[in-house]
Amino acid sequence: MDNLNPDQTSQNSDESIAPAQDATNLSPSEIKLELERRGHIVTSWKQIGEITLPTTAVASMFKVGLPDNPQAPTIFKMWFPPGCLIESHTHDCDYSEIILEGAQQVGRKWLYPGDVRIGLANRGYGPLLAGPEGASVLVIFATGKWPGIPLTKGGGDTLATTEINSQFEIH
Repeated sequence: MDNLNPDQTSQNSDESIAPAQDATNLSPSEIKLELERRGHIVTSWKQIGEITLPTTAVASMFKVGLPDNPQAPTIFKMWFPPGCLIESHTHDCDYSEIILEGAQQVGRKWLYPGDVRIGLANRGYGPLLAGPEGASVLVIFATGKWPGIPLTKGGGDTLATTEINSQFEIH
């Protein structure tokens, strides 16, 4: 089999697929239209876009399948800067978190690249504290019921649900 150059456009049976290097951000509505039209989409974290949250953490998110499906698994890529603190919370669905870079303390336990945390819905954890180099993590939620539910007096300010929804959800 020939090796494909990632800079080349791939050939589908009747049309070509645009390279994922396009710098234009795709809105959830645009992703939905393309999925409905073609059944798949090739994109990148850069195209999906990101948002800087009030904690200065950086979030990017997409859903597996149609972006307006509340039952679709939801994938987050998060960057927590050094010392970033996220309050204790829970979620209404099961989830997994994979540490990609840096370190993150969850409660009293430190996690490092390659560590995988698997959590059940409605079971609290935290707080989360990014290590001295920050932490890059991939979080996979079983459904669209990802918004954090605060368990402390903080009231959810560090969870930034409103900001994330405004950027990545179809309204």
